[in-house]
Amino acid sequence: MSFKDKFKNKKGQIIIYVLFYILIGVASFSALSGFLTVYVNSTYRDRDNIKIFNIAESGLEQARWYLNHYSNDFTNGTATSGPYSYKFYNRLGEEIGSYILEIQTPQQGINIVNLKTTAKLKSIFQNQKTLKMTLGKPSFTKYSVLVDDNIRFGSGTIVYGEIHSNRGIRFDGIAFNTIKSSLITYDDPDHTGCYEWAVHTHLSPQDPCPGSNPDPQNIPQRDDVFKAGRLVGVPGVNFNGISANLADLKTLAQQNGFYRGFSGNNYFGYEIVLKENNFDLYRVNSLTNPPSGCQMCDSVVFNPACSSVNTRYNQSTWSIANRQFLGTFNYPTNSVIFIEDNLWIRGKIQNKRLVIGSARFPEDPNSMTNIIINDNLLYTYYDNRDVIGLLAQKNIYVGLKSTNTLRIDAALIAKNGRIGRQYYSSSCGSEYLRNKITLFGTLSTRLRYGFTWSDSQGNTISGYNLRDIIYDNNLLYAPPPYFPLSTDFYQILKWERE
Repeated sequence: MSFKDKFKNKKGQIIIYVLFYILIGVASFSALSGFLTVYVNSTYRDRDNIKIFNIAESGLEQARWYLNHYSNDFTNGTATSGPYSYKFYNRLGEEIGSYILEIQTPQQGINIVNLKTTAKLKSIFQNQKTLKMTLGKPSFTKYSVLVDDNIRFGSGTIVYGEIHSNRGIRFDGIAFNTIKSSLITYDDPDHTGCYEWAVHTHLSPQDPCPGSNPDPQNIPQRDDVFKAGRLVGVPGVNFNGISANLADLKTLAQQNGFYRGFSGNNYFGYEIVLKENNFDLYRVNSLTNPPSGCQMCDSVVFNPACSSVNTRYNQSTWSIANRQFLGTFNYPTNSVIFIEDNLWIRGKIQNKRLVIGSARFPEDPNSMTNIIINDNLLYTYYDNRDVIGLLAQKNIYVGLKSTNTLRIDAALIAKNGRIGRQYYSSSCGSEYLRNKITLFGTLSTRLRYGFTWSDSQGNTISGYNLRDIIYDNNLLYAPPPYFPLSTDFYQILKWERE
C-alpha cells in the first residue's frame, strides 16, 4: 500500500476519533446542563418552599395575635364567617402570594381554638402548603391539687399530677409529678420540732432539718417519694383567681341552664343523680342521725365546734336518710346547673360536659353551701368527651356512709372551705373507716384537703385508708365550661403541617 493510501486511512480514523470525542462532549454537556437545570430548579423550589411556609405560618401567627387581643372574636376582625382570604406582600410591597385562613369556633365554655392556613405562592412551580395550629388557655386545673393552706398527704397516697401549696406540704406517699411550695421552710403544725423543708417527707429516712440558712438548691432528692422532684420557694398562686364567680353561674343557669333555689328551712338541699341522657332531682328531707357518742369534726381534738347533731351547713353525717323525687330533667343547653342550696351528687355521664355550682346568696359565712359525694361519680369516656366541674361555695365533702370503694371523676373547687371527709370517731359505726378513694381530675381547695385522719405514727384512724389522685391532663386546656382560667392569653398546644 502506498504512503498516500495509508495517509488517507489515517485521516479517516482521525475524523472518526474527532467525531467520537465530539459526541462524548455533547453528551457530557447535555448531562451537565440537565443536572444544572435540575439543581437550579431544586434550589428555586427550596427557596419557594421556605417562602410559602413563612406565608402559611404568618397567617397562623396573625390569627393568634388577634385572638390574644380580642379573645371572643373568632372572625379575625371581619364580623363574617370564614374562610378568610388574604394577599401576602414582601417588604417591597410586591404581592408574592396569598393564604386562606380557617378558624374553628370553640364550643361554648371551651377555650380551645383550631386554626388552619393554606398558602399559595406566585411562582412557576405553583406551590401550596397547609399548616394547622391548636390554641388553648390554661386553667387553674393545671394542678392535680392546689391548696392555699398547709397540707399533709399520708402514707398510701399516690399522686400522678402536679401539686402546689402556698404554704407547707408533708408528703408521705408517692408522687409521680412535681410537688411545689411557695415557702422554703415552715413549722409543720402536725408535730413539734425544727422548721422543715416546705415540701418534706417523714418516710424513712426522714429529711434532716434544713437549718437556719436553707438553700433550696440543696434540698435532698428523695427519688423514692418524689419521682419527678420537689421544689420550694416557687412563686405563689393567687387563690382569689380560682374563686369562681358563682353569681355568674347562677345567672347562666337561670337564663339558659338549670336552676333550683333554696329548698326551705325544713329541708337540707337537693340530690342530683346523673344519667346518660338526663338526670333525676330529689329534695333531701332528712339526714342519717349519728349514733350515740359519735364524734364528727374537722379536727381530731374535741372542741365545742364539734358536734354530734346534724346541722344544715356544718358538722353532719352528710348521709341522706329520706328524700323526695322531684322529676327527671334534660341536661341544659349551656351545660350549667346551679343549686342555691346544699347538693348531693352521684351517677354517670356519657358525652356530656357539665359545670355544677352550689351557693346561697347573699353570701353569709354561716350559710355557705356544700357539695357532698357519697357514691361514685363517673365518666363513660376518659378522652375529654366527658367532663364534670363542681364548684362549692364552701366545702366538698364525703359523708359518713360513703361507699367503701369510692371513685370521683371531676374537677373540684371548694371556694371558701375544704375538700375532704370529716373526722368520724369509731363510735359512729363501722363506716368510720373506709377502704379506697380514687380521684380522677383536679382539686382546688382553700383549706387543707384530706379524706383520711392519721395518728402520729401515720396510721389511719378515720376515713379512707388508700387514696389515689390521678390528674386528668385533658383539663389543662379544656376545663369544664366557665371554669376559672390561669391566663387570658392563648398558648400553642399543637402545631402540624398537612
